[in-house]
Amino acid sequence: MTRLHHLALGTRDVSTLARFYCDALELCELVRHAFPDGALRSIWLALGDSVLMIEHTEDSPPHVTGIGAGFFLLAFAVTPDDRMRLEAKLEAQGSSIESRTEWTSYARDPDGNRIALSAYPLETSARR
Repeated sequence: MTRLHHLALGTRDVSTLARFYCDALELCELVRHAFPDGALRSIWLALGDSVLMIEHTEDSPPHVTGIGAGFFLLAFAVTPDDRMRLEAKLEAQGSSIESRTEWTSYARDPDGNRIALSAYPLETSARR
């Protein structure tokens, strides 16, 4: 069975973006990597059985609205109760909820990447 190994997000500010995901979405730091000069290169965060790699780049993040070509959303599976609790944490971190559906709440991380808290029951849809 194929499963997700990792996702990687490039950012100019690795520590700020990693801290956001740790504080707002309760991901745990696994490891830090440095460049040969000692500067922070990346922080890897536990994401279930996968890893969210926050990697340094000098590029500016693209602004995505709606459904775009390529990567356009990072959705986190949550329970309905956790959805409301994590919404409050997102807003406390300065990330307002942009929209909501019956199952999902949408916001942005500090770099403007679209993120979602989704309580959609995937096990039901996978059987269809």
